[in-house]
Amino acid sequence: MHRFAIRVFGCQMNSYDGDRLRTAMLHNGWEETSDADADVVILVTCSIREKAEQKAASEIGRYDSLYRRKRSPAVVLVGCMAQRIGRGVAKKFSCVRLVAGPRHLGLVPQAATELSPERPPRFFMDDDPRALTDLEVAPTARSNPFKAYVTISYGCDRFCSYCIVPYVRGRLQSRASSEILAETRALIDGGAKEITLLGQNVDAYGKDLGDGSRFSSLLSAAAGQQGLLRLRFATSHPKDFDEDILEVMAERADICRAINLPVQSGNDRILHEMNRGYTSEQYLALIERIRAALPDVSLTTDLIVGFPGETDEEFRDSYNLLKEARFDIVHTAAYSPREGTRAAIMERQIDDRVKAERLNEINALQSRIAKEANERYVGSCFEILADGFAPRGEGKIQGRTMSDKVVILDGDESDFGRVIAVRVTRASHWSLEGERI
Repeated sequence: MHRFAIRVFGCQMNSYDGDRLRTAMLHNGWEETSDADADVVILVTCSIREKAEQKAASEIGRYDSLYRRKRSPAVVLVGCMAQRIGRGVAKKFSCVRLVAGPRHLGLVPQAATELSPERPPRFFMDDDPRALTDLEVAPTARSNPFKAYVTISYGCDRFCSYCIVPYVRGRLQSRASSEILAETRALIDGGAKEITLLGQNVDAYGKDLGDGSRFSSLLSAAAGQQGLLRLRFATSHPKDFDEDILEVMAERADICRAINLPVQSGNDRILHEMNRGYTSEQYLALIERIRAALPDVSLTTDLIVGFPGETDEEFRDSYNLLKEARFDIVHTAAYSPREGTRAAIMERQIDDRVKAERLNEINALQSRIAKEANERYVGSCFEILADGFAPRGEGKIQGRTMSDKVVILDGDESDFGRVIAVRVTRASHWSLEGERI
């Protein structure tokens, strides 16, 4: 076996893990190819919602049909779905020859070279939620050489009642700042112009180390590195978002004016049942402070509708919070029960039809708000970092402003990685269109 393919499902942290696995496999002498020609297919999986697992399972079924006929490709299942149900998946599908939880990725590259149809499947599970056998490699082999992700911490200690993350990614474990800064330095030297610091809750960074480490200090140190044009971070938690983060952002022009601050619900009873640790009033006060400190900030959020027991009136509180807060983007989802979480066994589970109706109503509202917000930028001028082709339109490229607004304009591959001055000429609910100045 010497040819591999890699497919990533889910979040930015999975993209980071996928890039590191790709880098490690290439370092070990493997050749990357399409899944149709691969001896091994690595699936980096997600468990945040049932739909994510279903999508991965469908692909595994397709690979299994091929494997039963020609003993290829072997599937390496890693990530959150692997940790949650990987043993059962391997029992059902003979193509799955290696299963590894998110905290055992360091064992995957070598184990992939030892796969054989004659050997039983191997399992590297995260039985200890604090143990970590990580990949000691920076993600230098990326699809986009100008942008990179760097994980600063693993796991989460918040235990929101609906969330599977603490059970599949383990407890909070912050990386040493020296290790993070060395990795960002290597990525910058390799051509990265924009880096995003990642964590399930970046604001909690360092609080487990007991040495006074804080996210604000790491943010300041990372932003100060020569050659880095832009620094982003995701995701924040309202309970842990401290004022010193705002102070650093206000001082550093190279830290992007974009914050994702999940609210999840606008109703206090639901927030309590979710174990979020704040009220809607406290949340709104926080975003008011953020906007006062950073007037040009772009605020995005996450919202769940149809949480167990959510009444029409409680849903209306979420609807009204969006009207008041006027976020730039809202990542919405209907509640999806995750086995093992407290919310999954709560009474008064909401009918799927009701969830869909509420989701449609929220999405329609946010679409109007987002378009109105974007229309304010028509005629304004920005610098964007061009990072790829636009999803639609021949001869179109896209880039992002410092406030994370997507701008589409005429261009070609020679523009990628360049900072381009543009004037916004048109706005839609999800992007802007512009022309070069």
